[in-house]
Amino acid sequence: MLYREALNRAIDECMAADPNVVVLGEDVGRYGGSYRVTEGLVAKYGDRRLIDTPIAELSIVGNAVGMAIGGLRPIAEIMTANFALLAFDQIVNHMSKYHYMSAGKLTLPMVVRFPQGVSKQLAAQHSESYEQMLAAVPGLVIFAPSDPNYAYHALKKAICMDDPVLFIEHELLYNKKGDVDTNAELDPFKARVVKEGEGLTVVSYLKMVDDVMKAVEGIEEKLGTSVEVIDLQCLNPFDHAALEASIKKTKRLVVVEEDHRMGGYGAQIVSWAAESLFYELDAPPLRLAGENVPIPYNRTLELASIPTPEKIERQIVEWGKNHGL
Repeated sequence: MLYREALNRAIDECMAADPNVVVLGEDVGRYGGSYRVTEGLVAKYGDRRLIDTPIAELSIVGNAVGMAIGGLRPIAEIMTANFALLAFDQIVNHMSKYHYMSAGKLTLPMVVRFPQGVSKQLAAQHSESYEQMLAAVPGLVIFAPSDPNYAYHALKKAICMDDPVLFIEHELLYNKKGDVDTNAELDPFKARVVKEGEGLTVVSYLKMVDDVMKAVEGIEEKLGTSVEVIDLQCLNPFDHAALEASIKKTKRLVVVEEDHRMGGYGAQIVSWAAESLFYELDAPPLRLAGENVPIPYNRTLELASIPTPEKIERQIVEWGKNHGL
């Protein structure tokens, strides 16, 4: 099924199983969601459980916080990461902290979903990535699905958890098609080994996983070694054990991310590896990230501002040749 269909099915099954699950956001009801994720659900569950809101992100998440405290399991949809900035007070100061500040008396079983990243010419105010800021907030679980199967299982897990979850998607993944095993026992906190290899470890997440896989064949051919590709899937907490096992095997680490290089999320992975596995590494880690510029509207400049399969292949090959591969 499509990525968006997997999300839809996860929400549908959770709403059918638990009347406390509600969805709120802009156009989530009759319109079926800006990206068709909630399509058809209002016909099943009505407009008291699929709640169309005004264009007011602070209110959307604030109401979801109150709903969660009151015993519901809200799923708040924000149209894009840039618009989520308007709700950062609720996300950072309320959603993430009430359980801790109440000494565990309050629980917030809630999910905030939004897409992010560079799509196609949506310009700077609709194309940003903010996982690096949100992963730094204690008290939040952050899932970042790159394929339909993980999207289905991770969202069901997120809705059923008693912890607040940020569920980050990517605008160019909604029409990605893949097999979904609804009966699988998938742990959304575990990283996924997309491809096994021996020569170097490439770590990524969201859409960049697909771009890495497009580059792998050329990398292997030019370096004469195999590449192991790991999809983080969960950004906070991330799966240290899976990364450690891979790095100890390959002795080399590359991190590929779409967000800006300065302060990007991948810097945390590189920092952890340098601190924890320094003597396991045979080469300095490489981090490929977006340029430190607002995302341009012009398509040529837009592609120049982020990693692409061609740039990923070229830069990893150059780095590999300079470090013993």
